[in-house]
Amino acid sequence: MTLEKKTVHDIARLARLKIDDAEVEKYRSELSNILALVEQMDACDTTNVEAMTHPFDATLRLRADQVTEVNNREKFQALAPISEDGLYLVPKVID
Repeated sequence: MTLEKKTVHDIARLARLKIDDAEVEKYRSELSNILALVEQMDACDTTNVEAMTHPFDATLRLRADQVTEVNNREKFQALAPISEDGLYLVPKVID
């Protein structure tokens, strides 16, 4: 599929790109090559190809869901300038 210069300008406008008239031919050629590749891939028969969600049918090992850290909440809140009822109080930044 060969693109026209107007189409390249339209694509650039939609992509919010500013391209010079000198670059239009280069982009037209590159975009046409990309679309030709897409057409070539679209022509492949994939009716008997099973869809894959992942290239490897491997499962991830999961670790046991158990607490490994000590609760240091009171210690950290004692270091805070201001805290109340388990919450850190911070000064208002936005009016």
